[in-house]
This record gives sequence, structure tokens and C-alpha cells, in this order.
Amino acid sequence: MRARKMFILLFACLTVTLAKVADGRKYVDLKQGPVLGFIDQDVEVFGFYGIPYATAPTGRDRFKAPLPPPIWNNTFKAIDQETICPQYGQEDYKDKKVKEDCLIANVFVPNTETKNLPVMVLVHGGAFQLGYGNSRTPKQLVSSKRIIAVTFNYRVGPHGFLCLGTEEAPGNAGMKDQVALLRWVKENIRDFGGNPDDVTIVGCSSGGASVDLLLLSKMANGLFNKAIAMSGANVGVFGAQVDPIENARNYMKNFARNYKGDDVESLVEFYVNVPLELLNSVDLLGTKDLAVVFQPCVEADIGIERFLHDTPVNIIKNGDYVRRPLLYGFANMEGLYRTRYFESWTVGMNDNYSEYLPADLGFRTEEEKQEVAERIKQFYFGDKLVDNKTSLEYVEYFTDAMFVYAMQRSVTLQVGAGNNDIYLFVYSFVDKDSEYVPYTDIQGATHCMEAHAAMDEDESEITPEYKLMKQTMRQVWLDFITTGNPSPQGSSLPPWPPSGANRTPCMDFGRTIHLSGPFEEKRTRFWDNIYNQYYRQPVTPYKL
Repeated sequence: MRARKMFILLFACLTVTLAKVADGRKYVDLKQGPVLGFIDQDVEVFGFYGIPYATAPTGRDRFKAPLPPPIWNNTFKAIDQETICPQYGQEDYKDKKVKEDCLIANVFVPNTETKNLPVMVLVHGGAFQLGYGNSRTPKQLVSSKRIIAVTFNYRVGPHGFLCLGTEEAPGNAGMKDQVALLRWVKENIRDFGGNPDDVTIVGCSSGGASVDLLLLSKMANGLFNKAIAMSGANVGVFGAQVDPIENARNYMKNFARNYKGDDVESLVEFYVNVPLELLNSVDLLGTKDLAVVFQPCVEADIGIERFLHDTPVNIIKNGDYVRRPLLYGFANMEGLYRTRYFESWTVGMNDNYSEYLPADLGFRTEEEKQEVAERIKQFYFGDKLVDNKTSLEYVEYFTDAMFVYAMQRSVTLQVGAGNNDIYLFVYSFVDKDSEYVPYTDIQGATHCMEAHAAMDEDESEITPEYKLMKQTMRQVWLDFITTGNPSPQGSSLPPWPPSGANRTPCMDFGRTIHLSGPFEEKRTRFWDNIYNQYYRQPVTPYKL
């Protein structure tokens, strides 16, 4: 009789569990309070949207580190897919709600009883100026039932990256949001079925630079153990502000042209009082010097926890960080991203090429700057004009100067610092839908296509070749997230050793997949010489 009662009790428990799945709901009891998520029947993945992971400070504290998240007693229905942080162009997001308190996480859980799954945390891109957590979703990856994934919002633009080195605006608020999210994952992901000790951070563009910077931050120690960084590097031109005080002064002139205050205290008063709508009203994506003005910074020591305590180059060279397995990739024609300015920039590049040099190059005199600019122009364009006949060279210049060389340089520095687990790749796949270089019949993979290939998108009209490539890239990500190796035993890929300081080998994901030597070695060595001579280290707000 007792055995029969135990069987009935067990059956009842199983019935309740199955009812939750069949009902399309899943409850998770967090320390903040109970949370309810719902299943996406198309991919058999539970989505928990809009869970607050921290609280954004407001008023005079708006540029400070995030505060603890709220708590609740009633069940929190996790369905908010609308909240985004204040940003440039926010009026174009018709289906979104812009909120200053915008720090929310979205958790994607496979429909499985398996526990202790590896976790992927996706950092969105957007040049540190725009974007939101679910601009790209990873539900297809999660449907493999091998991982749990998290996306999230963080403060962007001046709201997230004003850096004055003061109590009111110490700097890196957006990066501290990212750390707060990782701390929230560490504390809560087990309740969703994830392993808090097996977390891989992933990002592309500014998301890739963020991931690469998190590798160097002491604030993030112990919060993840693997990383996938794409099309953005910690030592790149948008890795750290070269001069954050000068950036703040110049940006302020957009709103207060006759403003006489030039000291830091006057800057503080302006920024803590200007309305956020006005603060985010300037487009910073088309800067000629390739930086984005408001991006991470090296913080001054004012007695509070700092995200970045030294320049990325110094941290790596000094070995002052934890080495972790790293999957590192870029697209073969990243510079297609800059063809939107082709028609308007060609005249300027012919008249004064020095205006288009990366902001992290420094020169003793204007004459030296002009000489180096001519040297670079000659390397890419020879004696030709920058025009319709040299559009490929235009793309190659911005590919290298803005994205690829920084990643190549970071590989060399990190291997030199003892990281022997960096897997390097280039994504060169093209099909009928790939972008063309202007005025040519040449196609290439544009900025962050290597990341987009692994993410969700409407696949109803894509080519069979691209569908196969998407499957391949997802497999690479899943293998790396679960094993720390993108090509483990049994993989369909060729054997893929880690890269050396010479940036080889490099896996090429094109129409065929093969291991190759260094990507565009001649171009990379050219930039080695330029940066060895003219690299300009970022400074702290007070230039300490």
C-alpha cells in the first residue's frame, strides 16, 4: 500500500511538471521574488523578458555605477520586450519604451530537465551609442538544449560613458552595468538551470570590444571563464577614450556654443542638469577619426571601484589580468560598414587624408601628422585618387584601421602575455545577398556578419549555402561555449590550433572552410610599423 502511495505521489509530481511545460509557463523563484516566463513554441525555448538586474541611478547620480535591483512579493510576469535605454535615434524605435531605469535582463532557457547548463551572456553592439539587449536573439542556439543564454540592456552614449573622473561622473557606467549583469547571473542563473561557474561572454562590434575589456577588468574577475569577441578589440580605436575631458568639452559645444566654463566642475554642472533627451540628440556614428566619442575610459582613482585601472595595452603587457580561452573573429570586409559615407568622404580624403586617421595615433607636430597620413594613403591608394575607381581600397583601409588591425594587435599582445588559448578566425562567406563594394562586382562579408550568422533571423528566403553556414557557426559557438575549444574531437571542422603571436593559424569561414596563414599579412605588418611609432595611449580624466 505504501509503495502504491509513493507511486501516486511521484506521478502527481511528474504531472505538475509536465503541466507547467504543456501550459507553456515556467516559474523561477529568485531572491528578488518569483518570476514567470513563457515558452516560444516555435523553438521550444522559455523566454524570461525584462527582469531588472540592477537599478539605474537618476538625477545628479545618473552617471554613477548601478544600484541593486528591486525586489517583489507577487509573481513577476517576465514579458517586457519594450524597454530600452535612452539613446540617439530613440524616436525611431516605435515599438519600444525609452526608460532611464532600463537595466533589464532577458533569459532564454531550453525546454529540458537538464540542469547545470553552460551559460552564454550576449553583450549587444551599437558603437557604445545605441542598441538594446534583444536587438539580436539567440533562441536557435538555446534550442540545442546545450546552453542557457542571457541578453541585457546597459546604458549607452553619454549616459553610459561620460568620463570626468569626478564623484558625479567617474566613468564607465555602461561597463559597470555589464559587470552588474554578470554578478546577477552569478547569483541567479542556477535557478534557471544554468551553471554559474561556466559562463561565456559574447559580443560583436562595441559588444566585442566590451567582451575584450571585461577580460582585463578586475571588477569582472570570477564572473566568467570563456569569451567570444568579434569585430572589436580592447586595444582598438574605440576600446578606450584617448582624452575623455576633451571629448566632454567638445560634445558640450553642441548645446552650449557660448558656454564659457572650461573647468571640470563646470562640465559636471552642465552634464548632470542637461535633459537626457537633449544629451542623446547628436549622431556620433560618423566620426572621421573612427572613435565614437563616448566609449569606455581609463578611470582616475577617486577611491571607488574602477572598471579599468590602466590602459588596455599596459594591462596586457604587464600580464595584469586573468587569461581565459578566447574565440576571436572578424569579417573580411569590415570596412563595408563605412561605405555609407563613401560619396561624402572621398573629396575630403583627397584634400586632407589626415582627418581620417585613427584617433589613437599621436604626433608631435602637424607636419609629422601630414607625413604619416601621406604614407598611409600611398600604401592603400598609391598615386590614385580616392574615388569610384578605388572603392575597394577604401573598404580595405577602413577594414584595417577601424577593426581588423586592432584585433590582430591584441592577439599578438595577449599571446605575448601568456594566453595560449586564442582561436582566431575570419568570416569571408558571401552569397547572392552579400554586400558589394561600391562601383564593383566584388562582394565581401561586412561588419559583424560572423556574429549575425549564429543569431536568430528569418531563414525563409536565405540561400541553402547561407543556411548551412549558419548551422556551422552555431556549432562552432556551442562547441566553444561547452568545451572551450571551437573544434573539439568529433567536429566536422579541420583541426584548429590556437593562434601564435604571428596571428596564425586563422580559420577561414568562406565558401570553403579551411585553416589559413595570417590574414592580409602585408597590411598587418604595415600597421605594426605605424602603431609601434605613433600609438597614443589613452589618458585618465585628470591625466594622472
